[in-house]
Amino acid sequence: MRIEKGTLVVFTPEELEYLHSQRLGRLATLAPDGTLQNSPVGHVLDDATGVIDIYGYDLGNTRKFDNIAANGTAAYVVDDIASLDPWTVRGVEIRGSAEALRAITPPYPHLSPEVIRIHPRRIISWGLGADGRHGSRRTVS
Repeated sequence: MRIEKGTLVVFTPEELEYLHSQRLGRLATLAPDGTLQNSPVGHVLDDATGVIDIYGYDLGNTRKFDNIAANGTAAYVVDDIASLDPWTVRGVEIRGSAEALRAITPPYPHLSPEVIRIHPRRIISWGLGADGRHGSRRTVS
């Protein structure tokens, strides 16, 4: 983590490049009854603030939205297989607090006006960069 022009930069350049190159991830949420839910979702990353926004077609009427509204915690994983031979995997895991927000203007008109906004607190990355050697484990304050 570093400070750049008075702005806290949450993600490394390699993590930013990777997260912008991927369209899907998996959002894990905790239901009020203690069960876990894991959902494939798309994301929008705000480079300046480091928050991850999850939108959907009818997000406000989903269990994942209700789970976040109930307890405000989430984990989000974006990963893929860069190569089968040699076997090369890469990814970013983001754990943090989350908000279930309404009346937000979505980035595309076909999406609903609700968003799950993840504020990273713990970031784990692996296999990133052109050489696949960039990775990190850190807590974001």
